[in-house]
Amino acid sequence: MATAATISTPTPLTLRPSSRHAFAHPKMLRSLPFLRRRLPSLVTVAAVQQDAAVWNAAPVSSVGAASADGSLFHLRVDLSDAADLASSYTSPGQYLTIRVPGEDGLKPAFMAIASPPGASGGFEFLVKTVPGATAEKLCGLRDGDVVELGAVMGKGFPIERVTPTDAAETLLLFATGTGISPIRSLIEFGFAADQRADVRLYYGARNLQTMAYQDRFAEWESTGLKIVPVLSQPDDSWKGARGYVQHAFLETKNIANPTSTGAVLCGQKQMLEEVTLALAADGVSQDKILKNF
Repeated sequence: MATAATISTPTPLTLRPSSRHAFAHPKMLRSLPFLRRRLPSLVTVAAVQQDAAVWNAAPVSSVGAASADGSLFHLRVDLSDAADLASSYTSPGQYLTIRVPGEDGLKPAFMAIASPPGASGGFEFLVKTVPGATAEKLCGLRDGDVVELGAVMGKGFPIERVTPTDAAETLLLFATGTGISPIRSLIEFGFAADQRADVRLYYGARNLQTMAYQDRFAEWESTGLKIVPVLSQPDDSWKGARGYVQHAFLETKNIANPTSTGAVLCGQKQMLEEVTLALAADGVSQDKILKNF
């Protein structure tokens, strides 16, 4: 954020940010007669300086397919020259905005950070290509291309609500589509899965060709996590759970002690709503049903 915006007037005036606002409020400026006619340009200058300070340019270190059907991509951004941005990421579930320079007609994309806090090599993202959107441009980048990242936002998953482990001996994770990104961050950051009695991940996708991170499943399960893939449109060879995540969970809930159960959810809205209602109906505390927004 800009630290000052200076306006040339017969008596120079410097506007400095207070603890709550980056620039003086327009109503205050209007009370200064000699600035009334300069107000539009003042606000423009302030906005430009503020915008320039918020965005962090960083090179792409790798881009590659994340799904067999080509709809998902892994994107890694090098933050060697953006140490402050990297250190501001402290909790799994946080997110930011990202844009491609020169694509002014496209809205920046909101992206959950898929790599865990503190991971070396910068930030990683799971990107679903969307025609005509920033996401499509991101998927078409090459190593060395530059992107611009906004500030890290959100508080992430409030994992302290299910800590220590006896507060949630059963911890259920739910993800659909790219909602697996912040869940991956949480798993690899760690939440003492091996010290809990029952830790399950219900992960929904259309089919195996659209399911990311399958190459990480064995590593995740080595931490004490049981993975339940749920496919809504599998081929005939699929022997696992079918349909939607919430329905697969409802068929086999198996919650031993609701008062010592927690959940972490990210993904499609209907899944979030139905799983939340089902858990609450079984006596799981709303305070232990964690989301990253």
